[in-house]
Amino acid sequence: MSVRPALAAQQFALVAKALADPRRMALLEAIAGERECPCLRLREQFPVSKATISHHIKELARAGLIDAYRDGQFLHCEVRRDVLAAYTAELLRRTRGDRRAARA
Repeated sequence: MSVRPALAAQQFALVAKALADPRRMALLEAIAGERECPCLRLREQFPVSKATISHHIKELARAGLIDAYRDGQFLHCEVRRDVLAAYTAELLRRTRGDRRAARA
């Protein structure tokens, strides 16, 4: 059985904040549907400006939920499933009443 790394309190808060925004959650779901997702495809799927997509991508990357990297002039995104798993595990620990885990 593998042990998931614990999520630092600051990153837990960043992930929670990022996932609280419905548009960011929708973008994360779209990115997760592929191994790597070009931002051009996100712009086609979501009727918002390039700047809005860029802002949301930056917030998802800041929270550690995605890796965003350039290939020439194109930006690609990939979900960090390890961070999602660590966030989920920490959320479950916090909601089970294990106060020791919540203080970490």
